Amino acid sequence: MIVAPLTNPVLLVDGISLVSTGTSELVLDAVVRILGFVVLSGAIGAGVAFVYRWYSGDGIPDGVAVLSGLVAVALWLNTQTALQSAILGDADVLDPLTATFTIASFVASAIAADGGRRTGDGLAADVGTVATARTIDDVSQLVRSAGRVITIDLPDEIEDAEGYDPVDDDTKAAVAGETLLFPRGLTVATLRERLVDRLEADYGIGYVDLEVSQDGTIDHLAVGSVPSGIGPTLAPGSVAVAVRADPAPDASPGDVVEVWSADGPDSRRIATADLRATAGDVVTLAIGEDDAADLEPDREFRLVTRPSTADASRELRALLRTADATVATVSIEADDTLVDARVDALPGLPLVLESSEGGCGETTPALVPFPESDRRLEVGDACYVMGRPDELAQARVRERERER
Repeated sequence: MIVAPLTNPVLLVDGISLVSTGTSELVLDAVVRILGFVVLSGAIGAGVAFVYRWYSGDGIPDGVAVLSGLVAVALWLNTQTALQSAILGDADVLDPLTATFTIASFVASAIAADGGRRTGDGLAADVGTVATARTIDDVSQLVRSAGRVITIDLPDEIEDAEGYDPVDDDTKAAVAGETLLFPRGLTVATLRERLVDRLEADYGIGYVDLEVSQDGTIDHLAVGSVPSGIGPTLAPGSVAVAVRADPAPDASPGDVVEVWSADGPDSRRIATADLRATAGDVVTLAIGEDDAADLEPDREFRLVTRPSTADASRELRALLRTADATVATVSIEADDTLVDARVDALPGLPLVLESSEGGCGETTPALVPFPESDRRLEVGDACYVMGRPDELAQARVRERERER
């Protein structure tokens, strides 16, 4: 091993011999080389931070950016060259000049890499917030943006969804005019689903009905409130009661059951009820108010499932509890395209037709439940239809076109 004399210091950087008759020139040359490493490390740290923020939307961890800058410096020096020939030629690697130059290079590079991280992260964050033009792919009908995200502006006027309870004014005011961000590359259908999920989750809205055009704009937005719990499904004069009982293993909500007292030979039938839910030996029943007084809380009861089929009203209530459907009114005007059309041309399931003709010469409208599918619609008729929100949207579009 050859040790460089301290009286004539020699510094080899990148294979270039820097021989100086004075310490000041040697230090100046070393500082210039270190500044080059600083620029390299800072640029690498800024680039890595920019790309990470642009791709993921989050800031890069501090250590990753600093390590990236130091790796670039280490690769430049070359591990073996940095410790042997590139710094002090054939000199001892433990020489003070070697240690000083190496430590100074890596410390300065680490500081520069951290500074580059902050700069790149801030620049990427600013670029990501710049609004970009939206385009539409005619083939795949994709809603795209030139940036990482697209901005969706909600209408300033929020309508009430037909067939649902209205949402409070404070919630509609919070939604009106709001701007939401979504990833680029979404189809129109996927964008609509995400908008609905976002509004329901963020604002606690029970039902959202909206129309999204192919360029990503919101043409129509209506919201409604969906009552939760078992209360809204109870018929007038009935209540829900939880009792201890022994339901059949295959009993399910909607079954009609007889409630019997479990008193052995003295067992008697107390009432007839609708089974709503089961949890072990605890059963929730929908029962009349008068019969509910006979259900003592500290007693256990027996349930007998009736073999007969539930009546039409109970079947309808059971269907409405599980179906994603609502009821809307379709009015037939003089300039309506549905004039003289068949009832089955209406969207959804027609429940009741309010005829303008009346019955037997009467001037009052006649109510026709479940009208025949081949019946013709006339001016002045009004039909109550039940269907999914997307089906009933056809009637809403037709109403708006007629108003224009």
